Amino acid sequence: MKHLVIIGSVWPEPKSTAAGSRMLQIIALFQRQDYAVTFLSAASKGEFSADLDSLSVTTKNIELNAASFDAEIKQLNPDIVLFDRFMMEEQYGWRVLENCPNALRILDTEDLHFLRKAREVAFKQNRSLVFEDYISDVFKRELASIYRCDLTLLISKFEMELAVETFKIDASLLYYLPFLHENKPLEIPNFQERKHFVSIGNFLHEPNWQTVLQLKKLWKSIKKQLPQAELHIYGAYVTEKAKQLHNEKEGFLIKGRAESVAVVYSKAKVLLAPIPYGAGLKGKLFEAMQFGLPSITTKIGAEAMHDDLPWNGYISENDTDFIEKAVALYSDNYSWETAQENGFTILEKVYKKELFEADFAAKIEDLVENIKTHRNHNFLGQILQHQSLQSTKYMSKWIEAKNRF
Repeated sequence: MKHLVIIGSVWPEPKSTAAGSRMLQIIALFQRQDYAVTFLSAASKGEFSADLDSLSVTTKNIELNAASFDAEIKQLNPDIVLFDRFMMEEQYGWRVLENCPNALRILDTEDLHFLRKAREVAFKQNRSLVFEDYISDVFKRELASIYRCDLTLLISKFEMELAVETFKIDASLLYYLPFLHENKPLEIPNFQERKHFVSIGNFLHEPNWQTVLQLKKLWKSIKKQLPQAELHIYGAYVTEKAKQLHNEKEGFLIKGRAESVAVVYSKAKVLLAPIPYGAGLKGKLFEAMQFGLPSITTKIGAEAMHDDLPWNGYISENDTDFIEKAVALYSDNYSWETAQENGFTILEKVYKKELFEADFAAKIEDLVENIKTHRNHNFLGQILQHQSLQSTKYMSKWIEAKNRF
């Protein structure tokens, strides 16, 4: 049986983060290709970590900066190794290459970290992004990781275009794989059965926290026009500074972790997501479509999420526009139902699993069979594997030697 090893920065938490849900989708894709899957991580499992054992995934803890990993990966002898974020490739990629040189190496970016970082810098300096913002240390590390791998998964068409057109990365090294939608029988409550606004996002993710601050600024104007409405803000790992924003009188309610996104989204009438910056695809907006929940977001929020199809609600240009559209969508049955149908159409035409599964399987099979030819064409990747450019390898070895004493 073919064998996939995933090296995770954390144990997946699908009920806490969109990244956790995506990882389970990737695992399922490979399992349907008859791969046995082993998940390795140096992180500690938490209360909300997915039960991977119940999904027929073998799990093992590994160490950082330790030769014990070399023996571990050699014994596992995988056909494919997938790194969850570029930091894992930096830490373990060279060890995989030395011990399993024939294994296909795949990087899952989750989103392009350097893009999110560039936008964060511009946002916090209250200015437009300029090209120089991209060229950070994160950019250099992430691109080096992309070149060292045989294939990199990108979740966003915008990121694909940025990588190929702006930074001239060979398209053969990249693969577009968004969130995947499976048709599931869902009972979708109608307009009259729903009430209140909702927002959701892991509070440890800085763009989510900035979104909450945006909501705090906008909410009073919305509440003034809809005095019976409340805004319920959910998210894992709620911080003390977030709890201080809770205000019963204003109807601005910090709810903390959602036990069930399905229940929360099925009860709410409109999702508010004034996302000021970020990268990749927004899991909250994807899930909102699945549960028939219209949304109002920004251009960054909706980026690469709907192709040229009408949005699942409204895309706002400024604060005044956001407030007006929030009130309108919440109040008008026809606009709300149209938005909901738009969301269902986006799911079918942009994210349907069947649009990607067979092509992805064929891509992986072709790479496994032609790995030598593929690597010979990726000459920059070979250059980056040269010992003179492997600072992370020798830093790891130094830490390993230091830890012996």
